[in-house]
Order: sequence, then C-alpha cells, then structure tokens
Amino acid sequence: MTGRTALVLRHDSAIGLGNLGPTLEAHGYDIVTVDAPHADVSALDALAPDLVVVLGGDEAAYETARYPYLGDEIELLRARIDAEAPIFGVCLGAQLLAKTLGADVRKGPRKEVGWLTVEPTEAGSESPVRHFAGVPAVQWHGDTFDLPEGVERLATSGQYENQAFARGDWLLAVQFHPEITDEIHEDWLAAWGDELPEYGLSREQLREERASYGPHAQAASAALLGEYLEGLDARRRTSVA
Repeated sequence: MTGRTALVLRHDSAIGLGNLGPTLEAHGYDIVTVDAPHADVSALDALAPDLVVVLGGDEAAYETARYPYLGDEIELLRARIDAEAPIFGVCLGAQLLAKTLGADVRKGPRKEVGWLTVEPTEAGSESPVRHFAGVPAVQWHGDTFDLPEGVERLATSGQYENQAFARGDWLLAVQFHPEITDEIHEDWLAAWGDELPEYGLSREQLREERASYGPHAQAASAALLGEYLEGLDARRRTSVA
C-alpha cells in the first residue's frame, strides 16, 4: 500500500465506516478494516498505522469478560495513547477510549436515540466538533462515561453530558454518529427499529428526519473529520521540521 494507513476497528458489519471513508481517502489514507470479533486484535501492531479509527457496536466497553477482543482493543489504544499516536473514536470507540484513559463507563439512565443536536463547549467551538453546532446527528446508545482526566470536553447534550472529547490534536472521540449514510440508516432501522416506540419514535419518522437532516449531517461529518486530519498533517510537518 502507498500513502498513509488508517486501521479501522469494526465491531458489526452494519456499523461501518460510512461517509468517513471518502474523507479518509481524500486525505490520502489507505483503509484497512479489521473485524474485531473475528480477528486476533492482540496480534496487531498498535503503532504501525498512521491513524486508528474505532467504530461503534452493541458491546459495552465494560464487557471485556464477555468480549475478550475489547480488552485487546483497550491494550492497543493504551499503547497508542502512550505514544500520542492519532486515534478517532465513535460511540463505542469513544467509550473504549474513556475506559482506556481511566474513566468509568456504565449504562446510562435511558437510551439516547434519534436525530438530535449536541452543543459544543467553549473548547468545542474551536475544535472540529464545531461543525455539528445546530446540526442534528444520529444518536443510538445507552451507555455513558465520566470525562477522563487530561482531556477537554468538546460537546454536551441535555441527556448526556459527555458527547465529545479530545486530548491534544491527536485524539478525538465523539459519542454521536457522524458516519451515517442512507444505507447504514436503513440497516439500523431494520435491525433495531422495533425498539423505537419506546422512545416515542418510528421508522417512518426517522426516515423523514434523515431526508431533512442527512445532507447537512454528511457535510458536517466531512468537515469534522477533514479538519481533524488536516490537524494531523500539520502535526506531522511540525515534528519533521
């Protein structure tokens, strides 16, 4: 392979890279996807990729006994954190990063589901997360976490205080889902749509919201990840100079 490499840790084929993929490719990354439940994550070289992307999943970050590969992922993330090597985490990925950084991860009081907005903090308004200010994104999670020491909270919501955080310019984690495409959206409605009435929602409503909010969310996703990747480029140039 040529250029930079992004290692993507995927936990479910229905919870994929989505619209993050084209942005990575546009910035010169070769994408290597590892299906964590079916791979020996412990055999991966934690520091070989230029970037590690950790996606969402049904698993919980505290279920390492039930899902041993999550423990292997935590060890991989710990090695990268110690080296300040770039990591981008989404939903479960954010929760795994929080746990790796020593924070408590636990079941929340109620699932956060639907097309919902997050509010950037003061720090978030100067970060890539600012692109989601006022732009609804998909939420579909029931776990939450304390803010780890040594990170900045970048976004919050009325239901869950910690929606995004960063350490320096190399680690970025978001609880919401910027990766959603039409295909992923339909896959999720098929797989988990039966639980929507519990939250006062329906498949039809979410399809209507996707039609309304989807293009803005996709643009915000490309801007968020693109700005983060440009920051990594600047960091590399500085380290070489």
